[in-house]
Amino acid sequence: MESLNAHAIRRRFLKYFADHGHAVVPSSSLVPDNDPTLLFTNAGMVQFKDVFVGRDHRPYSRATSVQRCLRAGGKHNDLDNVGFTPRHHTFFEMLGNFSFGDYFKADAIRWAWELLTEGFGIPADRLCVSVFNGQGESAPFDQEAYELWAELIPRDRIYAFNAKENFWQMGDTGPCGPCTEIHIFHGDKAPGDANREGRFGPAFEDKRYTELWNLVFMQFEKLEGGSMIPLPRPSVDTGAGLERIAAVVEGATSNYGTSLLAPLVARAKELAGVDPSRDLGDGECPYRVIADHARATTFLIADGVFPDRAGRSYVLRRIMRRAIRYGTSVGLDQPFFHEVCQKVIADFGDDYPEIRERAATIDEVVRTEEEAFRRTLGRGLRRLEVALGELDEGAKIFPPAVAADLYDTYGFPIDLTGVICREHGLQLDEPAVEGEVHRRQTHGDGDLQLGHDRRVADVYFTLQDLAARASFLGYEAEAVDDAELLALIVDGAAAAEAGVGAEVEVVADRTPFYAESGGQVGDTGWLLGQGVKVEICDTVKPTGDLHVHRGVVREGTLRVGDRVRLEVDHARRSAIRRNHSATHLLHHALRQVLGAHVVQKGSLVAPERLRFDFSHGKPLSPAQRQEIERLVNAAVLGNQASSTREMGLAEAKDAGAIGLFGEKYGDRVRVVAIGPESVELCGGTHVARAGDIGLFTIVSEGGIAQGVRRIEAVTGMGALEQVQRAQDVLSEAVGELHAANIGEIGDKIRRLLADIKGRDREIAELQRKLTTGAGAAETVLDVGGIKLLAKEVEVADPKALRDAADALRDRLGSGVVVLGAADGGKATLLVAVTKDLAGKRVHAGKLVGALAAHVSGRGGGRPDLAQAGGGRVEGLGEAIRGAEAALREQIGA
Repeated sequence: MESLNAHAIRRRFLKYFADHGHAVVPSSSLVPDNDPTLLFTNAGMVQFKDVFVGRDHRPYSRATSVQRCLRAGGKHNDLDNVGFTPRHHTFFEMLGNFSFGDYFKADAIRWAWELLTEGFGIPADRLCVSVFNGQGESAPFDQEAYELWAELIPRDRIYAFNAKENFWQMGDTGPCGPCTEIHIFHGDKAPGDANREGRFGPAFEDKRYTELWNLVFMQFEKLEGGSMIPLPRPSVDTGAGLERIAAVVEGATSNYGTSLLAPLVARAKELAGVDPSRDLGDGECPYRVIADHARATTFLIADGVFPDRAGRSYVLRRIMRRAIRYGTSVGLDQPFFHEVCQKVIADFGDDYPEIRERAATIDEVVRTEEEAFRRTLGRGLRRLEVALGELDEGAKIFPPAVAADLYDTYGFPIDLTGVICREHGLQLDEPAVEGEVHRRQTHGDGDLQLGHDRRVADVYFTLQDLAARASFLGYEAEAVDDAELLALIVDGAAAAEAGVGAEVEVVADRTPFYAESGGQVGDTGWLLGQGVKVEICDTVKPTGDLHVHRGVVREGTLRVGDRVRLEVDHARRSAIRRNHSATHLLHHALRQVLGAHVVQKGSLVAPERLRFDFSHGKPLSPAQRQEIERLVNAAVLGNQASSTREMGLAEAKDAGAIGLFGEKYGDRVRVVAIGPESVELCGGTHVARAGDIGLFTIVSEGGIAQGVRRIEAVTGMGALEQVQRAQDVLSEAVGELHAANIGEIGDKIRRLLADIKGRDREIAELQRKLTTGAGAAETVLDVGGIKLLAKEVEVADPKALRDAADALRDRLGSGVVVLGAADGGKATLLVAVTKDLAGKRVHAGKLVGALAAHVSGRGGGRPDLAQAGGGRVEGLGEAIRGAEAALREQIGA
């Protein structure tokens, strides 16, 4: 075979199909933008799904792509296998060619065979194929595919399998059809077993075969009940895993030995101080896990997914933490994962320039997550050890609720809890844990009702061709006369007219109304016609560039074909412009102050405020916040002019334009510059000069997710109101604190707080003395030779309660102290055990756990000290009285 590495294979594939009239379509994001049912893009056809079903139209009928894919959640969740088998991965690349009613089986089969055997040099006698045999679905044997293959390969290497192996369908109904698969035989020559009786060939878990390429022929529509009718325009969807083809072409026995993954495995070994050329046998697995997960991590972050506790972000966190955990198992005790991700960027950046552009952000996010996880590991392991120690002797199952607590409180991975439990001979129902976590995160919100939204979406798709007849004039004007109404929607369905009070959606051939996008809210205003008045409450783009005006008919009857005037609310639009331009200046200031890793993660531009989400791992310091405000207001005072230009995406990037992180842009983009330094890709509306913003002030700054911060700010008169409110508060504080001026407020507050802390200490000491004073000896009981002191106390502060328990425990010399206290509607129980008994005869954590039921709570802790809390304050007395019986049960007295 010709000497090709994986990166050359990727490029040769695209060139081959481009030479055969295919449009080369860039990979879409790992986050699907057209299918809410998918967690991640998991196949090449995902970005073309609406094209296949006729909801979307493209300027081409043939396409080819190399799609980045990820399978690590839902039914595709085989994360535990990754790194331990030759071909399991989270992230992978899918080579594909597609026909949308253009060519069909003959060309698809011929081109696939030609590219594999001639383009990649794979020996033809090592290949075999399979076709649909007509069993398992209401479709016939694929005789056409069989005969086409017979022209290229001996019939004894053409297998016929049932629908499980060789039939594809998009859903229970809809487009479907037979598929044909090309397999490689791992040996000198593929045997001619297709016509032999018995279970022979690639469909029977025979590890001598690996599927290389799947060609799906969408030629039927499946109806309710399972019957099928031919599609008027049959299509083709093919997919070939780059990793598998690279392994064959490069002669590797595992995908991890290819040029895609071997350099990453080598880098992980180097960081661990291991010779990269040394084969470690089963010891290779941790390094393979790191290599695979570094690819997934790099591309997910580049596509805007950051590690966190729910949804896609949680999947990324699991992937990252699994890699880091395996790193620690081979001695990588310091942060290392970002360095493997840097190698991914170096190796894949030529073919995926977006990961190179976002390298600083990827590095920052990975570093921050690894540092946080290493802290989490320590805290979580200590809590898990306590929980394991509290289990009854002989227990076989670890409580899912406790594992959920570990995840909720410490971010401790559920699968890691499962691993440690198995090491202790315990079972953990991980799906039950995940279900409990999901229940807590969703707070019982229930299922989304998607039916109505889907019906309305179908209406929009029927109108999408109107977008080509409509013009957006909102950059130049805020009012348009003589606009024609092209469509009217009432109650989710197309309508010819609508009367007073009707809630309508309107499409016009010309409009000045900006539709919500890019974080900027949609315009509001009025639609005025002959005897007709419609209040426009919002403007949206439900699909493509289709501008839909949502409003209420206030006067007259609105009809399709009417000629009307459209007026945008000028004051509201002006406020939005100020806030949108301010977000650009804020973005630039953040990058100046915090670094190039800062990227926009989202925004809201409304008339009354702006919200800006950005990547950064820690809170802003007061000095940083002030400097950011200073830089933005300096730009406002500089009063530089704004300018907009349309240009090619590559030209815009060369000009230094910054886009929304993870966003997919077209070939032509709009570039907004405010002065020479703030240059961004943006379709929104902006001020003419920076000075029009007036004043900028930050209202709040905080974290909204791991590695993501949010700033809320105001501009213009809103900023003035914010400053005046702050001044009022300060003036009031000057009076209440009897300060001479604002400058004295800080000192006055510090002296006041010091005085309060001193009094709190005095109160706590008095409470401790009352709790441990005379009369305590009367409550001491003898329980099986162990002294027990159990009493209710009036100590609100938890520290004072622990101090009291320590003092009473010391006074007993040998024994058990049980204290109960109520504060703010919550009951607290604390158990302290002297060292000679702790963990030997008495376990404080188990004892407090038994008593916690009286206060409708739960708790635990160490053998010598444990605490529980609950909401049933009236149960405190029962708990104290029950301490004797609970202790007897524990010691068997």
